[in-house]
Amino acid sequence: MTLTRRHALALGGAALGATALPRMGIAELQLGQARLSTVSDGSLVLPGSFIFEPMPQDELPAVLAGFSQPVDRLTPECNLAVYQDGTNTVLFDVGSGPDFMPSAGKLAEGLDAAGLTPEDVTHVVFTHAHPDHIWGLLDDFDDPFFYDATYMMGRAEWDYWWNPETVNTIGDARAAFAVGAKRRMEVIEDQVAFFDDGQEILPGIAAIASYGHTPGHMAFEVGTGSDTALVIGDAIGNHHVAFARPGWESGSDQDMATAVGSRERLLDRLAAEKMAVVGFHLPNGGMGRVERHDQGYRFVQEM
Repeated sequence: MTLTRRHALALGGAALGATALPRMGIAELQLGQARLSTVSDGSLVLPGSFIFEPMPQDELPAVLAGFSQPVDRLTPECNLAVYQDGTNTVLFDVGSGPDFMPSAGKLAEGLDAAGLTPEDVTHVVFTHAHPDHIWGLLDDFDDPFFYDATYMMGRAEWDYWWNPETVNTIGDARAAFAVGAKRRMEVIEDQVAFFDDGQEILPGIAAIASYGHTPGHMAFEVGTGSDTALVIGDAIGNHHVAFARPGWESGSDQDMATAVGSRERLLDRLAAEKMAVVGFHLPNGGMGRVERHDQGYRFVQEM
C-alpha cells in the first residue's frame, strides 16, 4: 500500500470561525489496481454533550487532554470515501447539502479539489441516513445531485427510515433527521438497490453490519486480496474517546450498547489485521490505521 496526502482550500463558503475556509482534506491509498481516497464536505460544529454526556464525567477530561479536545465543543471533519477501480467510481455517502449547518455541505468544492465531477460518480453507497450523510443527495432543484449514479443502501437502514413510525419514536431531538431522510429517500425510491450484511455489493466492495449508530449502519471492506481497507462511516465516530475508551457509550449513537459492540469488533479487526481505515469524522482526511494502546486503541496516520 502507498499513501499520499494533499490539502487545498475551498473556493468559497462559510466554515468555522469568522474568516476560516473549510479545508478540503484529501487522503489517497493505492489498493492493488484500485484507489481509495477521500473528499471533504467541510466540518460540523456540535456541543460536546452530543457525544460526551453518557460518559464517565470524572474520567473524561483526562482522556481528552491527550488530544487537546475540549469537553464543551466538537468540530469534526466530514470526509467522504471514494473508491475507483478503473470501471466504477463509488462515493460513500453524499454529505450534508446546504440545509444542515453552514460549516458543512461543501462536497461540490471537495470533488473539485479532488479533480472529480458529479458525472464521474457511477455509484453512491450509503453507510447510513443521518443528515451529514444523506442530506446532500439533492441539488437546488430537488433532483439527485449525482443524477447518473446508481444508489445503494442497506435494506435494514432503508426500512428504518422509511417506516412512518420512525419520526414518532426517534425522539424529539432527532425527529428532523427522520423527516429529512425520508424526503430524500422518496426521490430515489425507484432507483435504489438494496443489500444485506456480508454481501459483495460491487466488485471489490463487501458490506459489513455495524449496527448501533443507526439501526442499519453499514461499514464496507474495499479492495481485493491482501490490499484491503475498511470504510467505517460513523461506526467509529471520532479519533479520541472512540479509540481510547471504545467501551464507553456515546451520545451520538442511537443504540449506544449495540454501537459499542460494533465499534469494538471493528477496532479489534483493524488492529489485528493492520488494515487501513477511512472514518467519516476522523481527522486530516480521515484515513489511517489502528494500533492497540493503553486501555484501548489509537488512530495513527503514518501508514
